[in-house]
Amino acid sequence: MATTAELESASDREAVEAIGESLGREFGLPMRSIGLPPIDFAHDRGRGQYASIPVMEMLVRECPADAAKLLAVTARDLFIPVLTFVFGQAQLGGRTAVVSLARLRQEYYRLPPDRGIFLERAVKEALHESGHMFGLVHCADRTCAMSLSTGVRQIDTKSAGFCAPCTARVHRAVLPI
Repeated sequence: MATTAELESASDREAVEAIGESLGREFGLPMRSIGLPPIDFAHDRGRGQYASIPVMEMLVRECPADAAKLLAVTARDLFIPVLTFVFGQAQLGGRTAVVSLARLRQEYYRLPPDRGIFLERAVKEALHESGHMFGLVHCADRTCAMSLSTGVRQIDTKSAGFCAPCTARVHRAVLPI
């Protein structure tokens, strides 16, 4: 499994490190970081955000042949046309996903920075999007990393792990019998 990042700060780099460690533990797969081009091509001037669909298309083209999965991490604020924003996007059962750190920061909501909250949110969202790559859909268990989050409060109530049924599905996807 590979991660890539377009980062703006030391806290972004720290988040990518935490994500890599967490995903390595959760999925039991070797992790490595790779570089990809910036996503400036996906900028929508009218919205002041970055369209995640062209980013996903680029990730599909750039995913290394020897990588089982590729999770991109960006500091840019992402959207899809039908939503105001997305925390991330993934190919269900596919090889690529992207997570945005932009709205995971307390500062985005005009609150004082909180490193712990930021890192927890980044890990939870990375687990969520990675779960989609391994075929998981949204889970009704609100504490599961696979539960739907339309706001940071929902992210904050999740755990940084999967519920028992989602864990079993991931294990079957990672280590098919």
